[in-house]
Formats: sequence, C-alpha cells, structure tokens
Amino acid sequence: MQALLEGVSVAGSEANIFTTLVRAEGLTRKWLPFGGKLLSGKLPPRDRELLILRSAWNCQADYEWAQHTGLGLAAGLSGQEIARIPAGPDAGWEPFDAALLKAADELHATYELSDAVWDALSARYDEAQLIEVPMLVGHYHMVAMALKTLRVQLDSGLTGLPTEPA
Repeated sequence: MQALLEGVSVAGSEANIFTTLVRAEGLTRKWLPFGGKLLSGKLPPRDRELLILRSAWNCQADYEWAQHTGLGLAAGLSGQEIARIPAGPDAGWEPFDAALLKAADELHATYELSDAVWDALSARYDEAQLIEVPMLVGHYHMVAMALKTLRVQLDSGLTGLPTEPA
C-alpha cells in the first residue's frame, strides 16, 4: 500500500482520502491514474477547480471542498471567488464562469447539459474539453459519495464547507 501511495500528496498532513481508499488496493490502483489524469487534463486549471468546488458544494462534500480550496487558489481563483461559489452562477460571475457553474449544477441535477450551457462552453472549449467536463464533474460526485459514506475526516489544518453562501 505504501508503494502505491508513494508520490501522491494532498493538502494537510494525514492524506485521509488515500489512507482510507487504499484499503481497497485494487480499486485505488486503477482510480489514481484516472483521477490524476483529470487533474492534469485538457481543462484550464482555474476552470477545473471552479467545476470541482461547485460540485463539492452541490454534494456538500467537506473533504473535497477543503482539498480543492487550496488547489483553486493555486489555479488562479481568488479567495473572494471561492467564497462566492456557494452562491451559484447568478452571483456576479463573468459569463463563462457562470456557464461553468451552471454546468456543474445541471450535471448535478439532471445528469446532462442544456443546449444553452453546451453552446456557452463550446464557444471556448474544443471537443476533448467538452467531453472532460461531465467526466470531471461525475468523477468528483463519485469521490464525494465515497468520502461521505466512509466518513473520511478532514486532514488537520483544513476547513470544510462554509456554513452558508457568501
């Protein structure tokens, strides 16, 4: 198990996500490359983190939120933007950011994108990026389900979801 997790890191000191999931070694061995690919995929990092953080909010996933606030800051989101994510796409975002948040919301609610959101994303994204959007959001829904069901605790020093939208 230690060899499998060598080189894998997260914010905080315990990496509770990995020390929990590695107990299903075969699944973790296959999951790590897929998750890693999404974290270094075709989407711009800022856009990726906006989608992940909105998904974390939609799923009320403390661990995802805690981990990805730091990643979001590193990817170019401001602290004010991260604080505004829970308020949703109508909270004063520029149009493309609002479309990303709507994409996360629609995928969460209906498991598909409306034509309006697809068209907004298509104006900037190529085919591979468009495919990656639902794959990314779906992946982080799966992770949220696993972490919440397994009651994975936040790593020390990290803060979970805000109690209410900013």
